[in-house]
Amino acid sequence: MANSNIQFIDLKAQRERLGQKIDDAIMGAVNSGAFIMGSQVKEFEKKLADFCGAKYGLSCANGTDAIALPLMAWGVAEGDAVFCPSFTFAATAEVVPWTNASPVFVDVLADTFNMNPIRLEQAIEQILIEGKLKPKAVIAVDLFGQPADYPKIRAICDKYGLKLISDSAQGFGCTLNGKHPIEWADCQTASFFPAKPLGCYGDGGAVVTNDPILLEIMDSLRVHGKAVKSDLEGRAFEHDTKYLNVRIGMNSRLDTIQAAILLEKLEIYADEIVKRNKVAARYNEALNGIVKTPVVIENGISNWAQYTIEMPNRDEFAVFAKTKGVPTASYYPIPIHHQAPYKNFPVGGNFLPVSDAAANNVISLPMHPYLEEETQDYIINTVKEFCKG
Repeated sequence: MANSNIQFIDLKAQRERLGQKIDDAIMGAVNSGAFIMGSQVKEFEKKLADFCGAKYGLSCANGTDAIALPLMAWGVAEGDAVFCPSFTFAATAEVVPWTNASPVFVDVLADTFNMNPIRLEQAIEQILIEGKLKPKAVIAVDLFGQPADYPKIRAICDKYGLKLISDSAQGFGCTLNGKHPIEWADCQTASFFPAKPLGCYGDGGAVVTNDPILLEIMDSLRVHGKAVKSDLEGRAFEHDTKYLNVRIGMNSRLDTIQAAILLEKLEIYADEIVKRNKVAARYNEALNGIVKTPVVIENGISNWAQYTIEMPNRDEFAVFAKTKGVPTASYYPIPIHHQAPYKNFPVGGNFLPVSDAAANNVISLPMHPYLEEETQDYIINTVKEFCKG
């Protein structure tokens, strides 16, 4: 086997599976001439919402804007606190200062790497005692593809009157107790960056929700604060509503071509999640007892955006794997609360030791639905060879 051909994420294999359907979808969007907000966008929004059992879907330009839109719609502003993990990509936290609010960083669980509900409540209590910020919202992340502990997090949000965002940039399609995160969250966000399990051929994002008021305001915000139906009640405006701007918004629309591509990918997505779980199960069986393998929350189904193991000599393994032609990735080697722009924001009670440990130990192996067993066995044997040392 030519191990130099091992792909960390094999997008070409998916492209080959979809074949002419993708070609036709792209050319259909091109030939329609409706390059912005064409009919495929609305169709995709509906099918995306249907996929996860939500009432409404709203697409946008990228997964970062998808998190920002609900915060803006809820009026999150200066003096507000938004609680989020630090062991995640910067996009989760960076949207909070956009609103002039303050992120408050919360530690994660040592097994799933998702937000620790106990530490979340401690952080909320800490902020209330200090009295400088008002708790407003929580952003829980479905890290590496699996759901956070939403029943516990939702109960905490209800106790303190907080909004809940499920940041499913990596985890869209994951479930807990057979339900998608939108079952508990006020909204769930997705990223369609090409490397994501449900990715397009550029940037893209979306928000799903069951709240029609939130949906309408976000629809306004994504198009420069245009007037929407509720804004026009009791008044006459005979022109295009995009020229009546009733709030400060942004320009965040999903391109029609990307929506067309995503419609085709969504058709096979459930099957791809099944295939990802089969790949993960083979990894788990072969590597159990060799390294610390991933733990999925009880009754949870991961979409396995990444297959992430823990090794105390992670960096040495990465070098060794590279010599064997096995690509790896070390996600979040510097947690957000240690990054220079975020050092002055609050850190929840325990100073996030689990996040710090994970940043030093985790490493991800190749993972995608089309990983052949022969190739996977080579990867597994590479891990075993290193560990025997």
